[in-house]
Amino acid sequence: QVQLVESGGGLVHPGGSLRLACGASGGTLSRFAMGWFRQIPGEEREFVASIAWNGLRKYYRDSVKGRFTISRNNAENAVYLQMDNLKPEDTAVYYCARERYPNGLGNDRRFFASWGQGTQVTVSS
Repeated sequence: QVQLVESGGGLVHPGGSLRLACGASGGTLSRFAMGWFRQIPGEEREFVASIAWNGLRKYYRDSVKGRFTISRNNAENAVYLQMDNLKPEDTAVYYCARERYPNGLGNDRRFFASWGQGTQVTVSS
């Protein structure tokens, strides 16, 4: 059973940047599409970004396009989310997720089956 671990969250001022990282133990990320999601207490978890298993396709929610960049390093078994020009509305717990089956594109939220514990991102002045 793969265990996903997020890191890199924290407190940042509006306009600032953070880089989230997702690693794994007990399994590989390199053959699987990966995604980042976020959740505010009392609300549904929402999609942020995803990347195909080979890195050739990337998807973003509209509100983060041009500000967030998802990337991966399969040799290091890691996935990243670079977040620039952060806004207070980006405040949430951020989760990384792995698709259930290998070689996916990451374009269907229903296929994400393994989740990390999350890392808090707070954007505030």
